[in-house]
Amino acid sequence: MLLTALQAELAERATRIAPADGLHQSAIEGVSVARAGGPSPAKPSMYEPSLCVVVQGRKLALLGDRSYEYNPLNYLVVSVTLAVRGQIIEATPERPYLCLRVRLDRKLIGELLSQPGPMAARPSTDGSGLFLARTSEPFLDALVRLMRLHDEPRHASVLAPLVLREIHYRALIGELGHRLREVCVPDSQAQRIDRAIRVLVDRYKEPLRIEDLAAMAHMSVSALHHRFKAVTAMSPVQFQKQLRLHEARRLMLSEGIDAAAAAHRVGYESASQFSREYRRMFGAPPRREVETLLASASA
Repeated sequence: MLLTALQAELAERATRIAPADGLHQSAIEGVSVARAGGPSPAKPSMYEPSLCVVVQGRKLALLGDRSYEYNPLNYLVVSVTLAVRGQIIEATPERPYLCLRVRLDRKLIGELLSQPGPMAARPSTDGSGLFLARTSEPFLDALVRLMRLHDEPRHASVLAPLVLREIHYRALIGELGHRLREVCVPDSQAQRIDRAIRVLVDRYKEPLRIEDLAAMAHMSVSALHHRFKAVTAMSPVQFQKQLRLHEARRLMLSEGIDAAAAAHRVGYESASQFSREYRRMFGAPPRREVETLLASASA
């Protein structure tokens, strides 16, 4: 009963922050709310390291051939940056899909791991960088207390970091917390792959040499390929391509530049190759797809 009451309050407070469809930043840094008034097809997007807590509705995250359904009973943990296809499968205008996203703080996780307690990481696994964890009453209670701070802006700057610390702690001691902890254990296999991912995110425009990436991750080329695909469901080259295409899309939407300029900005030498790969990923040529997105946003 208390769990249901917490979910109801969380939904009500999330609705205040997100009165219309879209992604809305809250007054607390690193916390946002996504809202949608109806189901959607599977759409490609980049997921940043975060806790994604659905408080109303249901959504699927598709990573390669694996699917993860998150709903009020299960929240999604994104331990590393990933290229994912997301599909909202339950939402109506009367009961919209609402998802609270809390950005993962690596520094905070490191501090928590350095303290005595039930948080030692287990041996590295071949699990992906995406997994579901069961929603618990203490975890939801901390989220509700975080959202209540929007009504106390004078105290939020002091209290929000304390509650966010508790939320991270609750995730770390949960049933699959070891999957999250592995990424922050120095020189673990999971941290090495995370390092490779962050190199690609920072240098996505640059030509990629797998040998150089493997050296930066302190892995052999074969080990890098195997572990990278286990975590991201794609090769490093495919991951870099996804990063380039998403950034080109963002540039066309936010800066109004054409496809050829966007392709050049993100590292493509051939505009025609860019258009082919963009259409394959987003389902339409760059200009048409961007015009459709802009039209729907202004409707």
